[in-house]
Amino acid sequence: MDRGTERDTPPSRGAGSGAAPEPADTGRVPLAVVVVDRAGLVSHWSSGARRLFGVAKDEAIGRHAIDLLPVSGALPDIDDGLPYGKYPPYDGLGPGLGNSLDGGLGYPAAGRARLTVPERSERGIAPAEGSGRDRVDVLWWAYPLVGPGSERLLVLAADAEALHRPDRDDGSRVERIAPGFALHTDFPGAEDLARRLPEILPSMSVGESARIVAQVLELGYPILEFSQNDRVPVTPDWGVARRVERTARRERAARAEAAGRPLPQEPDDEGEDLEYVAVRERLEFLNEVSGKIGTSLDLARTIGEVSRAVVPRFTDVAGTYLREQVVAGEGFPDGVPDTRTMWHRVALEHTDEPGRWDDVVPVGEAMPFPAHTPFFQCMTSGEPVLVPRISERMGHAIASQFEKRDIRPLITGRSMLVVPLKARHVVLGFMILLRHPERAEFNDMDRVTGAELAARAGLVLDNARMYTYQESVAETLQDSMLPHIPPRMAGCDIATRYLPGTLLGRIGGDWFDSVKLPGARTALVVGDVMGHGLNSAAMMGQLRTAVQTMAALDLPPAQLLRNLDDLAQRLGETYLATCLYAVYDPIASELHLANAGHIPPVLVRADDGRSELLDLPTGAPIGVGGVPFEAVRVRVAPGDRLVMCTDGLVEMRGEDIGVGLATLCESAAHPAASMDDACDTIIRALNTRGGRKDDVALLLARLNGIEPDDVAEWTFPLAPAQVGRARAVVREQLHGWGLAKLAGPAELMVSEVVTNAVRHSHGRPVTLRLVRGDALLCEVDDDDHEMPTLLSAGPDDEVGRGLRVVSALAREWGTSRTAAGKSVWFELTLPRR
Repeated sequence: MDRGTERDTPPSRGAGSGAAPEPADTGRVPLAVVVVDRAGLVSHWSSGARRLFGVAKDEAIGRHAIDLLPVSGALPDIDDGLPYGKYPPYDGLGPGLGNSLDGGLGYPAAGRARLTVPERSERGIAPAEGSGRDRVDVLWWAYPLVGPGSERLLVLAADAEALHRPDRDDGSRVERIAPGFALHTDFPGAEDLARRLPEILPSMSVGESARIVAQVLELGYPILEFSQNDRVPVTPDWGVARRVERTARRERAARAEAAGRPLPQEPDDEGEDLEYVAVRERLEFLNEVSGKIGTSLDLARTIGEVSRAVVPRFTDVAGTYLREQVVAGEGFPDGVPDTRTMWHRVALEHTDEPGRWDDVVPVGEAMPFPAHTPFFQCMTSGEPVLVPRISERMGHAIASQFEKRDIRPLITGRSMLVVPLKARHVVLGFMILLRHPERAEFNDMDRVTGAELAARAGLVLDNARMYTYQESVAETLQDSMLPHIPPRMAGCDIATRYLPGTLLGRIGGDWFDSVKLPGARTALVVGDVMGHGLNSAAMMGQLRTAVQTMAALDLPPAQLLRNLDDLAQRLGETYLATCLYAVYDPIASELHLANAGHIPPVLVRADDGRSELLDLPTGAPIGVGGVPFEAVRVRVAPGDRLVMCTDGLVEMRGEDIGVGLATLCESAAHPAASMDDACDTIIRALNTRGGRKDDVALLLARLNGIEPDDVAEWTFPLAPAQVGRARAVVREQLHGWGLAKLAGPAELMVSEVVTNAVRHSHGRPVTLRLVRGDALLCEVDDDDHEMPTLLSAGPDDEVGRGLRVVSALAREWGTSRTAAGKSVWFELTLPRR
């Protein structure tokens, strides 16, 4: 309140009174706030102190408090001849501020004094009427402070002139107004009072202000005692906010100018409030920085934005260091950093001449920091570390970490502030901020600003780190689920492309695959799980594995889709997918295809370059159940190209899918120098239309076929003597093909495989086929359905070594089931010509 005695308050216990305490109204009194350090010097001088005592902030900071404050009546110019005299300390302690600063003051003290202040007119403060000098009636409260900070005394002061109470009939004033203290138990609404206390503290960190508030609350609230009976707790009253007041002035001036009236004369603002200006500038700076950082979720770009945002306005040099796990895009770093933690220098911004820092502290370097450095203190405590000036000794200690590089000329004599980059209470990194020696040192307010800046930057960096990590996980998951198809299979060349959805995440349910089948055939698969995200990717992995397993059993295309549909229904009702399955036989020059709700493939004819959509029975998506699947056979010629893709490539929102299919046919018919070029042509033609949001899987196969002269086939009756004949025909054929170097190992393996086939067949002759392609393929078919396995043959065993010989000599070998029995095959690498 401004006139604290203009209303009646219930009598309550004053100092020395035995009356029971009664609730009292809260008074709002403009307060001056002063902080004294352990050396007895003023370290904080608020704008209210400037107005009350008539001393500017820059003149008060660093002076002995006893020269400026009336604490404990210690000032020599207090007028002892006043009618009411001077009030002793509230707690009965002896006078003397020096004793209080030395630690003797363990309780709060309060008092009243009349001061003679300097000429305030020179400072923009109206002097008392009739005099260039002024006297001020001051009420004060002093709180001793303990703890790790430099603050040792908090002094609150108020002008008593505004608190006189004209409650007598003749209008005379009650002069007995004294400052005092009361515990929170003496007043209701103590929590509301406690919430107002931080408003009177100087600008400091949250931790420091919380420590001081806790001590003040423990020592007692400041109160005013009227005639030692009525007590009113005091809360700060800052008046009208500067920003609101100035805005109102501008509005009044604008209205006057619009009306053609002279501008109104506004009262003097008592000079520029430097403290308010400093706080406002820092808030504007933080707001500006917040708008510059975090414009994207790219980690490298975010790091650069954070570094550039503080140079040169806040600092001249800014170096950013991040933990190894953050830079590597791994998970959240665990544990408190130690001397073994590697820190990567990821950015360096400065205002020095170009190249001065690049050779000495290059970006990308990783290094640990020992325990005696301020960097280690910052990253382990999670608090900013302020070094007003880097001394020669500290500069030498820091430079010792840089092998064969003298960093001392770059850092010695500069002011340094190290701020942690934290997220979820874990230090991700830190920033080293340096100012030139001729620039003002970092101070406590800069430390608070730097801490707030680092908190915002840490949050932005953590968001970018999490996005980078999740993107890396998604890419790794997608890469692990998509096969790495060799570019050449038996009788065909293959090229593939996968494009993740641009707006719906990095992973999806589209896939492609190719599986080697008996008879030099190749299975080609493209599928699309409905939906996006991890669930679709997981289902895609299951279906792809199932297709590979059933394809290895050489199931016909329609039967494979039938089994896949049954599997999807067993996995769950939400499992729906489309699938196109094709088997290419390069010897017969034939495609055997079946479709389960997928878009049809495109076949480009080699003879005339004509492209067409193959007319296939559509079928129902996998997982619907109860719908038959049909297969068709299509004759192809060497050089024809088969294009299989998912609907994300051809389907656009708001456009008929027929337009996309027509564009696919047209782009697939364009000649290309290679298979990869052909894929890129198709992607460019359909991806440049815009609006694509779905995943894209594309598989392109050039059906080269296998010439009849590259295939040789024989049939042998079930007689042991036929094994020798098999060796002979193989030797003769390989010499005819110019592959005499392969004759020896091929004869040995053919002998082992044909022997097993003759021994285990039930009645059907054994078939032997050689195929010359990118490798030499040998297949032996019989009518035995039992699959052979590798055995561990002992020294005395007469059987069990055949497949071990094949496994040791062949480049690749395997077994597969056929409609009539089984097939055992192996491959040998062709010699270089």
